[in-house]
Amino acid sequence: MRQAAAGAVAAASSKHVIALAGNPNSGKTTLFNALTGLRQKVGNYPGVTVERKMGILQLGTALHDVLDLPGTYSLTVRSPEERIARTVILGEAKDTPRTTVVVVVVDASNLDRNLYLAGQVLDLGAPTIIALNMIDVAERSGVVIDAPELSRRLGVPVVPMCASRGIGIDGLLSLLASGDPPVPPERRWRLSEGAERAIAEVAALLRSDRGYTTAQADAEAIRCLGAVSVGEVWGRPTSEALRSAIETGRSTLTAEGFDPEAFEAEARYRWIRGITRDCVQRRDATRPSRSDRADAILTHRVAGPLTFLILMGLVFQAIFAWAAVPMDWIDRGMTALAAALSSRMGPGPFRDLLVDGVVAGVGSVVIFLPQILFLFLFIGLLEDTGYMARAAFMMDRLMRRVGLHGKAFIPLLSSFACAVPGIMATRTIENRKDRFVTILVAPLMTCSARLPVYTLIIATFIAGSAMTKALVLGTLYAAGVVIAIGVALLLKKTLFRSETPALILELPPYRLPNIRSVLLNMWDRARMFLQRAGTVILSVSVIMWFLASYPKSPVIAGEYASRRDLIAAEQAFDVDEQLASLEAEEASAMLRVSFAGRLGSLMEPVISPLGFDWRIGIGILSSFAAREVFVSTLGTIYSVGDVTEDTSPLADRLRSATWQLGPHAGNPVFTLPVVVSLLVFYVIALQCMSTVATIWRETGSWRWPVFAWSYMAVLAYAAAFIAKAVTTALV
Repeated sequence: MRQAAAGAVAAASSKHVIALAGNPNSGKTTLFNALTGLRQKVGNYPGVTVERKMGILQLGTALHDVLDLPGTYSLTVRSPEERIARTVILGEAKDTPRTTVVVVVVDASNLDRNLYLAGQVLDLGAPTIIALNMIDVAERSGVVIDAPELSRRLGVPVVPMCASRGIGIDGLLSLLASGDPPVPPERRWRLSEGAERAIAEVAALLRSDRGYTTAQADAEAIRCLGAVSVGEVWGRPTSEALRSAIETGRSTLTAEGFDPEAFEAEARYRWIRGITRDCVQRRDATRPSRSDRADAILTHRVAGPLTFLILMGLVFQAIFAWAAVPMDWIDRGMTALAAALSSRMGPGPFRDLLVDGVVAGVGSVVIFLPQILFLFLFIGLLEDTGYMARAAFMMDRLMRRVGLHGKAFIPLLSSFACAVPGIMATRTIENRKDRFVTILVAPLMTCSARLPVYTLIIATFIAGSAMTKALVLGTLYAAGVVIAIGVALLLKKTLFRSETPALILELPPYRLPNIRSVLLNMWDRARMFLQRAGTVILSVSVIMWFLASYPKSPVIAGEYASRRDLIAAEQAFDVDEQLASLEAEEASAMLRVSFAGRLGSLMEPVISPLGFDWRIGIGILSSFAAREVFVSTLGTIYSVGDVTEDTSPLADRLRSATWQLGPHAGNPVFTLPVVVSLLVFYVIALQCMSTVATIWRETGSWRWPVFAWSYMAVLAYAAAFIAKAVTTALV
């Protein structure tokens, strides 16, 4: 209640909306974290998966909203990030407050490139402040910038700063607290008289048609004239008069000797070169910089990949091994909570709901939190130091051969621990088609949740030494990778047909990571993971508990009550063991008549070609909540209770299990062909509702998680059927 009230006060008291704009790797997010701290809210812009970060900045008694715009190199609107940044500055973004001040974060060591975006923001006529960031990096590179002269040439305040070290932030806060900064002067770069007349004609129509200010109309007219096609100008209806004016204007530009698609860039860079010639002094920079010397090793043909493998091994070790300890703590905590609830509450459906539904459901999400934190700790450190760009650069050639983008490597590597953080990590891939292909194949990587299934089946049915069993396990991991490569190639040639774009990225200078920013990023990702996936997992877990628990059969309950009375009356020495065994049998019998059991019986004709009976069908169905649930479900079905600590009783029951009904009645269920079929099925099938929920969140539509689940289900069924047939023929 107190937090909600504080949020309401913040919303009511905010006098300004401060938007932070800037190129990727300019330090924009570091400045955002420095201004807002923990007072942040992370989400997506309406209708797209581009991340929106908002925070609160307090200046005196006034509260200001701070919006971290997506990092972009221009406002030309050739990507979702560029479109969002432009529409937010123009005040046209849905569910996003109108910007009153724009702080453009500029990398001082790359002033020419960064001023391109800054110039486009200035041309939109929004009150603007230039944050001249990384001034220390520029000075070490021999670049000295005359900030007062740069401010005079741009017509807006310029604040030299180093956001990662807190230098210059007080000066920026003073400017923000002193009132609205001046509106930038009119566009200062000019073209020929004919070209300017063409711009003016389109701008006049924009003012009347769209209600733009003079500056906004001028800037939008330039963008319209440079668009590849008129239909791509806004993605919304355009009047015939405006369409005609744009086409006429493009013809005029061509007649005047300009390339309509390049005239803005050529004119802007001429203007930028004039500014930097007067405002920037460059010392002798013949000596290689520290970044250049580091790159000589870290991007070397041999040393580079070797270093990369060592670092990735460290990340892999952290996600798998280091996270095991806190994951075990969480698991013990959830187990203790369930035990405490069981001991303090009387038997009944409400206790079962809390213990088996709510606690088990939340625990299945929370237990992955250490992996999420370790993953994003390392990603944050590697990104903040500037190394991640080098990793993508080195892996690009290999990834392109299989139709994937170089930046897909880290998400796919992360998916070996859990597909959820792997899918979340695809946000670093700018191209939508490449990002979606990576999302759709990431679940094929063998995650840690498959290990309990693999371990149980291999240990129970694969004969031979430990080395043989390890070889089988390794083959399953390799199979997932090979299948993912094949699916990626197929998707890039069909649904996502396109050439994999060349990997064009900036190699920022190496720098020490900002620990505060890294920790804030970890906190944001952890909160998003728990809020987004956790709610869905909890809901489905409760549903699965209900399906497996109801309806209760009074007939079965009466039968087993009578058998308990008989056992108690006999007063045998092993009465406790007999009662425990009887209780497990009753649970199995109740499960057969439950909704889940009935559904398993309905499934049996469908899955019997794979060699699966109704009990395996229930295990597969229940494992949609989490793959490892397959083991505990089989434990319940085969009347051995909880098998999470000791699976040997379950192994004995599985070896002796026979078909109960149908033409195979009395025959063993788990023959070698069935075992191979089951393992192949779990290599491919998307049996993880948290992954499905994450795909939905990251793609913004149910279309893609349904497609992912469906294609993997069909592929898993076909592959399992073929594996069973081939194994049967060989055996």
